[in-house]
Amino acid sequence: MVGELILLLLGHLVLTGLPLAAAMLFAARNRIESVPLLLAIGLATSGATALIGFWAYYADPIVGETFSYLLLLGSALLVGWSLYGGHLSRDLLRSLATPLALWGLGSAFLLFLGFVHGGTETPLVTAASRFSHPLPSDNQIPFFFTEWFFHHGSHGRPPVFPGEWLSSDRPPLQVGYALAQHPFGWDAKGLSYQTLGVVLQQLWIVGLWALLLAARVSRGTRALVTIAVLLSSLTIVNAFFIWPKLLPAAMLLAAAALVMTPLWDRLRRQLWGAALVAALCGVAMLGHGSTIFGIIPLAALALYRGVPSWRWVGVAALVGIAFMAPWSAYQKYDDPPGNRLVKWTLAGQVEVDDRGSLEAIVDAYREAGVGGTLHNKAENFATISGGTMTTDAIRAALDSGNLTEIDRTLRIVSFFYLLPSLGLLLLAPFAMAAGWRRRGSPEWSFALSCLFVFALGTVIWALLVFGNGNDRTLVHISSYALPIIGMTGLIVGLRSVFPRFALAWVGLGAALELLLYAPVLDPLPGTAYSLTAAVIAGLGLVGFVALAASGERLGSPTERGPRQSPPRPEQERGDPGQAAPQVRA
Repeated sequence: MVGELILLLLGHLVLTGLPLAAAMLFAARNRIESVPLLLAIGLATSGATALIGFWAYYADPIVGETFSYLLLLGSALLVGWSLYGGHLSRDLLRSLATPLALWGLGSAFLLFLGFVHGGTETPLVTAASRFSHPLPSDNQIPFFFTEWFFHHGSHGRPPVFPGEWLSSDRPPLQVGYALAQHPFGWDAKGLSYQTLGVVLQQLWIVGLWALLLAARVSRGTRALVTIAVLLSSLTIVNAFFIWPKLLPAAMLLAAAALVMTPLWDRLRRQLWGAALVAALCGVAMLGHGSTIFGIIPLAALALYRGVPSWRWVGVAALVGIAFMAPWSAYQKYDDPPGNRLVKWTLAGQVEVDDRGSLEAIVDAYREAGVGGTLHNKAENFATISGGTMTTDAIRAALDSGNLTEIDRTLRIVSFFYLLPSLGLLLLAPFAMAAGWRRRGSPEWSFALSCLFVFALGTVIWALLVFGNGNDRTLVHISSYALPIIGMTGLIVGLRSVFPRFALAWVGLGAALELLLYAPVLDPLPGTAYSLTAAVIAGLGLVGFVALAASGERLGSPTERGPRQSPPRPEQERGDPGQAAPQVRA
């Protein structure tokens, strides 16, 4: 088991990382030296090549396989060409290698923690119960349609996944990644796909690192944020149960690095900056439609920080259309209607019917009326807070005196309810208010920006989600970028006023999360704890913590920006700088 997992992990890290690294190094050779900007370029290129892979296989499996091999060979050649004679500084290469190494270590930690009690013979089933209550089969949907498109392409209409899910109901980003890597080793039981899924979900590490560098967050705070997010319930559950939700969050975090930081002052004046921001948002939307709840507050903050020109907006719109139009056409003409999630989220319509999205939404609000609509929105805000659902469940578990049931209940509460899922970080706003006289640092301003995006996105989410019994504001319905940005703002804000207390408090919270999720509550028959897997998971975590804590100090060449001023446009460089509620994707 362990040897096979190691080989699969290394293989998928290389196959996923090569296009990303090739794009970054090519851009660096063309005199872009900002590490956050290079990371954003790498993520956007990685997502774009995955989408090209999807459409290549859709055209014909032979075309798709040809693309897979050309992507691997071309990426390897581009990496070699960029490194050979590219005169790239060692400091820049080290700065680029750090988040990629963190990504690999974080993937190893979670993969082996997930399989610490075995379960590799039925990996997707194991993933559905390892870190939470038994979850639905949503993690199997991309795997199901990957197999179809790999063998059939556009020849025939894809079959319906159990539960009446069409291929057009879920955006194709994760399927595209899986198709691009399918020819290099695959298995029917899904272990290769499960490993790839963990690798893809953990790309949030690269996106968050770009955001923290671009915001000029200090080394210690940067390490504390990334470690806390790695050990949060959000990441542990959703990076192993590989429905495609953390993957688009990675792309949106990279977009946030361009919008929420000093990079925006430069990029909003550059048309290629418009293309990059739009590409990241487009790729994220094609990962999961809930990304829109994160895009709206980012757009609002961008407008507040500086309105770009109409030409900039036009370029961004054209790039966004280029990404979204092919998928919209596929939904409408090849496998219609493709609007099930829209109707579920915005109209509370669970049953499949032939109505269009707008018709279903209008009918739902007409039926609810003003009073019912207000009640539904109030329920949404109550759900975000956890309300009595959280307190009643925890009280019942404590009364039972059963540690397993207490652990299980805490996992369920963290999975469903946004504010309770923040755990000890809920103290941070009170501490920030108490220490507001110490404000004024750049980190304080960045923390407020993060909390603004988190708060505005949460309010918009609560108002847009229909909110009846079939559809409420449970965490997994929103963009996962929002809670990550929220956690970032709380940790950075706490560190900016009480740095030593923040280190101890956030560290305690992370340790408690690890203790909560390390045990296997529902082991599968015939499985047992593996000491080797536990050791590898521990080494991955220790390596992650050590590397994050030893990252670049502020003021390094890669964080100061270009040494020459002013650069030519083609040499642009930026600043770095209760029954459980129903689950659905």
